[in-house]
Amino acid sequence: MAAVEIVSFGYLHNAPPPAHLTIDLREHFRDPHVSPELRYMTAADEPVRAAVLNTPGITALVEATATAVAAFAAGPSAGVVTVADGCAGGRHRAPTFALVLAERLTAAGHRVSVRHRDLDKPVVQR
Repeated sequence: MAAVEIVSFGYLHNAPPPAHLTIDLREHFRDPHVSPELRYMTAADEPVRAAVLNTPGITALVEATATAVAAFAAGPSAGVVTVADGCAGGRHRAPTFALVLAERLTAAGHRVSVRHRDLDKPVVQR
């Protein structure tokens, strides 16, 4: 199996990191930021994870991304497969998605590392 690096990030903090596959979670998935009670929480908090994971389509996207990672891993070049997933601020959707994807890929036998580039940055005021 392959080595996989997953990087969650926020588009409003900086450009996406270089990756084989970049997933944009901004437009199609529920944003906990819009709920005042969740805004200052992060993916480390259960209410945020529940809000993200209860969004229709998120589980299917995790599975589709895992399939894409397997395709990259099966390619002719050896090396780490990098997945970047981003939301607006990098505190809610992207890190939750990254953690769930990491669990899925680890269960499939991949060696996975996760880095949350913007999780600890201040909440972006929109």
